[in-house]
Amino acid sequence: MTDSTVRLSSVSIQNFKNIKSGQLNFLNPRKNYKASILGLYGQNGSGKTTLVDALQLLKYILCGKPIPQHIADYINVEADYAALLYTFDISTSSSRYKVFYECRLRKEENIEEQNIEIYNIHEKQSKSVIFDEVLSYSFEEKAKEKSEEKNRKLRKSPFIDTRTEKVFIPVSKYECLVGKNKEREMNLFVAKKIASHTSRSFIFSGELINAIRSQRVQQENNAEYIRHLTLLENLIYYGNYELFVIRTANNGMISMNTLPLAFKYQEQNSEAVGQMMLPLDTSAVIPKESVEIVKKVIYDMNIVLNQIVPGLTISLKNLGVQILENGKTGNKIQLMSQKNSREIPLKYESEGIKKIISILQLFIVIYNQSSITVVIDELDTGIFEYLLGEILRVISEKGKGQLIFTSHNLRPLETLDRGFIAFTTTNPLKRYIRLSSVKENNNLRDFYFRDIVLGEQQEEIYKPTNNAEIAMAFREAGEISAP
Repeated sequence: MTDSTVRLSSVSIQNFKNIKSGQLNFLNPRKNYKASILGLYGQNGSGKTTLVDALQLLKYILCGKPIPQHIADYINVEADYAALLYTFDISTSSSRYKVFYECRLRKEENIEEQNIEIYNIHEKQSKSVIFDEVLSYSFEEKAKEKSEEKNRKLRKSPFIDTRTEKVFIPVSKYECLVGKNKEREMNLFVAKKIASHTSRSFIFSGELINAIRSQRVQQENNAEYIRHLTLLENLIYYGNYELFVIRTANNGMISMNTLPLAFKYQEQNSEAVGQMMLPLDTSAVIPKESVEIVKKVIYDMNIVLNQIVPGLTISLKNLGVQILENGKTGNKIQLMSQKNSREIPLKYESEGIKKIISILQLFIVIYNQSSITVVIDELDTGIFEYLLGEILRVISEKGKGQLIFTSHNLRPLETLDRGFIAFTTTNPLKRYIRLSSVKENNNLRDFYFRDIVLGEQQEEIYKPTNNAEIAMAFREAGEISAP
């Protein structure tokens, strides 16, 4: 989808983890930058990581993958289901879409995990179920001729609504997308049931998408069909190749001497996207074709790495050919660090350096490509605060892609436009806000600290703590644990 751009514009979350209701717009309301940056700040336990979890769920959905079992436990304990709404802006060479995908998530007992009637209640297995999916959009087609005064527009309307006993409604959209074949209808009805049982989205399931694609030849002159298919293909491509979610588990892997190298590398006729887990405390054997990808990624990263950590580059040492379990040829490799004309294994570098290396290639892509979204939880972990602020300043002012991150380091509040910053609140019914009454000459970091103390926003952004009570709690805990 090289001629199109997909950007996540907003998310609405209800009854998901500690958020009863929260809406967050990712677009800068102040200035029209090419890059889209959203830094989320707030007190521990106030919903920052919940946003990351909601976007990880979106990636599972768009990729047609099963929702992991543990996500069923993210539904708020006071609710029967969670509801999520994601909004996208999609631009092609000839049109613009405003896309709305909404769904609900519930927890069900997974009876497929056992085949007896009597079992220990503590051994019950649960699963996540996606239901009530609706995909809607509004559409604007750019004028093809200069003589045309206005672009053609369509108002928002659903074109795949699964809230029905049928495969989906509206019927006119169903017939446009998959035809009137009774056998295909029965197969899709079964596929809808299977998607529910296997914790997958039906709208983005392979079964439905392939049924729609099978109509391409018959509907090649149908503008409505082409419009619907273009939208679906763009979202699927975005979920698989342009949406990256980096969780805090990556930091744990680095601590255990494993480098999770995330990348999106593109040449003229090929593209490589993914994440490799490369051990640092020992050599690794990887397929021959992967070696070439890693070399190219490292070459690109070194151009930037040498500037943000002066004198530092990394390399791939080839330790010889080895046959893999599948019989194919692989190479035994070791990641090395080179600084001041000395080469040492990368494992001896600091965790901050390893963290930068693990995400640096994605930063390069954010800087250069419009249709890319990278979500990083606790971006600041291990990175020097001044360097973090400068990297984010450069990306926000001159980049093209989208970066969503959470952080505890407040330096970016001084280097980013305040339209790129949002905050969590202590109110579970309104979890996300942007600070109001901030003047142009205000330092956002100082303003945030002042608001924590004085509470000048409509929503409380920090639940106050008492130093004397904290000290007393430490003393009481020590007395209880003392022999």
